[in-house]
Amino acid sequence: MPKEQTSGKPTTRRYSPEEKTAAVRMVRTLRAELGTEHGTVHRVAAQLGYGVESVRMWVKQADIDDVPGSRATLVGQSMGAHTAFLAAAARPDLADGLVMLEGHVSGSD
Repeated sequence: MPKEQTSGKPTTRRYSPEEKTAAVRMVRTLRAELGTEHGTVHRVAAQLGYGVESVRMWVKQADIDDVPGSRATLVGQSMGAHTAFLAAAARPDLADGLVMLEGHVSGSD
């Protein structure tokens, strides 16, 4: 488990795939037991000593990954276009299309 934060500043910590999977499983189990999503991510993150936003992001990504055949058209403008491009390149199985407005694949015009 990670050390407690005392400085109030965010720290960089790498979580293993097993830690991420376990946290997602705990959130889903708690949601099923309570019958609600409210407060479950915060509760699991606090219990494990992980960042709330990290756990929230893992759960969202797991929800996307677990829906077979779900694809989306990615749209971005300027730097968002570059981000959409990178997402489509990283996960072509999830990208149905790509719309880049005022953007470039290199990230700069």
